[in-house]
Amino acid sequence: MLKEISKKQVQDRIRFENPWWVDGHIEDDYNEMSRRLYFDLFSPLVYERDIRRAVVLMGPRRVGKTVMLFHMVEDMIQKGINPKKIIFITIENPIYNNISLELLFTYAKEATGLTDKSDWYVIFDEIQYCRDWEVHLKSLVDSYRKDKFIVSGSAAAALKFASTESGAGRFTNFLLPPLTFIEYIFLKGLDRIITTTSLKWKEHKTEFFTSSHLDELNKHFIDYINFGGYPEVIFSEKIQANPGRYIRQDIVDKVLLRDLPSLYGISDTRELNSLFTTIAYNSGNEFSLETLSKQSQVPKNTLKKYIEYLEAAFLIKQVRRIDQSGKRFKRDNFFKIYLTNPSLRSALFSPITSTDEMIGNMVETAVFAQWMHRDWFTPWYARWSNGEVDMVGLSDSTLKPIWALEIKWTNRFFEKPNELKSLYKFCAQTSLNDPLVTTINKEGEKSYKELNIQFLPSSSYAYTVGRNTLERKKYG
Repeated sequence: MLKEISKKQVQDRIRFENPWWVDGHIEDDYNEMSRRLYFDLFSPLVYERDIRRAVVLMGPRRVGKTVMLFHMVEDMIQKGINPKKIIFITIENPIYNNISLELLFTYAKEATGLTDKSDWYVIFDEIQYCRDWEVHLKSLVDSYRKDKFIVSGSAAAALKFASTESGAGRFTNFLLPPLTFIEYIFLKGLDRIITTTSLKWKEHKTEFFTSSHLDELNKHFIDYINFGGYPEVIFSEKIQANPGRYIRQDIVDKVLLRDLPSLYGISDTRELNSLFTTIAYNSGNEFSLETLSKQSQVPKNTLKKYIEYLEAAFLIKQVRRIDQSGKRFKRDNFFKIYLTNPSLRSALFSPITSTDEMIGNMVETAVFAQWMHRDWFTPWYARWSNGEVDMVGLSDSTLKPIWALEIKWTNRFFEKPNELKSLYKFCAQTSLNDPLVTTINKEGEKSYKELNIQFLPSSSYAYTVGRNTLERKKYG
């Protein structure tokens, strides 16, 4: 007769996962890690009890979701919450297979020895390993009104879909992105080299930041482009020596070969892999379905679906095109695609240097990666027969351009602003006066015809966007 896992074995495992029931704190390994700056945005959702909702922490693999949850546990204990009222269960552990969330909750409460009926904090990590998790979680939220449920998962596409479809009004989604450049600087303890700048983007009252040590900031910016998306990687020389092995095997392959195929029923993972490799190598380029199909050898009818899947998995971002007068096209025949994290490219191929022929594309990808965390903002780019502008912001109300940005990894245009012909043409047709152009290390304002062109180093600009995004999310 086959043996079944006993209730005692399950409870022993739960006790093992919750050492703070005995010690009163999380393991030292986690305590020694710095909190991500996104922690301050996440924690208020966990402590919110007036609105009865579960919190769904989602994001790509290896961006630090589990570490953030342990930091959350420590924060609760520091705030005086009884450590035994905090339950942490990692759903992917085989011992929990086929046990419902409610039963796991019941077993865990028994294991604490407490007889309290309410005010529990319950964390289910890697929730996607529970079949129909969203149905079970919604039931828990409805049944246990005085308890708080927090779940996390790496299959961002699956989580978001299930959460939106089934958890309306019961779940609050929180997306933890790959590391932004400001977080990289923060975690590396480099805040000392950041300074404010006198440069002002008049139309938007935006505060800009730069560095008193631009050479050092640029060196770290290149490191960020190559290794910066993942907290583990930026501190590990061993992983940086072979990023392909770590990132490709542990992140890319698991998404392309396991998460997406199981979610969408993809049978030919070679096609999906071929498409992603093509996009990653050409991040920041303009594509059409025709050229992409030809290059990746994936049929056009399959291509659209795969792009949607990769976007839902938070690996890529499509950016739409407008014309030289700022108008949208009726048909989206052409579009740009960016990796959501530039270090994915260096892992698949090889790290780049500041003089690499692909550095322009990867600087552009890194800048776009900072903007992608603004869920209230959609970037556009302008392209016409003989010109292009890298990024344009459109007004939500009028849909007309309100700012324009050229992302450059050169100082040439600071010396010769008259060569920015495409930018000048676009601004003249859309009545913009203060475009922004990035450089390697030059900063200041130059006038050309009727334009006041603001110049800022690309690394400073990437830091500025990340910092202003966090401020906006924090204070609204």
